[in-house]
Amino acid sequence: MIIECATDNRNRTVADIRSILTKHGGRLAESGAVSYLFSPPTGLITVPKDATDEDTLIAVALEAGADDVKLGDDVFNVTTEPGNLGTVQAALQKASIAILSAEVTRIPATTVRVEGKEAQQVLRLMDLLEDLDDVQTVHANFDIPDEVLETAAG
Repeated sequence: MIIECATDNRNRTVADIRSILTKHGGRLAESGAVSYLFSPPTGLITVPKDATDEDTLIAVALEAGADDVKLGDDVFNVTTEPGNLGTVQAALQKASIAILSAEVTRIPATTVRVEGKEAQQVLRLMDLLEDLDDVQTVHANFDIPDEVLETAAG
């Protein structure tokens, strides 16, 4: 996990994060220790597969400055430099292409499959970390089956 924070009291924030991680079997590493497991910050726009055809999306996105367009399970993932995210998003909207989400994120280089009880624990840990006032974003490289996610959400 990479935990991004904005704080006026670094010691308090580190203590809060360390406490949650320790209680849930994790540990706080030095800043940047797991960066190699994730891409640098990347603009990611998610487009529903049925919002447009692939050729149109590729043409509009690349013309606006996107780096790549990949087909996922039910969505297209458009990646771009963080500074180009707004421009690419605006171009897609101008072309009347629906957007599910647009964010600057870190994409995992590899994922770790987590199932059953461990998946529930990881999801609980993520919730606790995201609930901290100073935590802005938590990036994780786990892969949890959809049925486990649905059970946790329900």
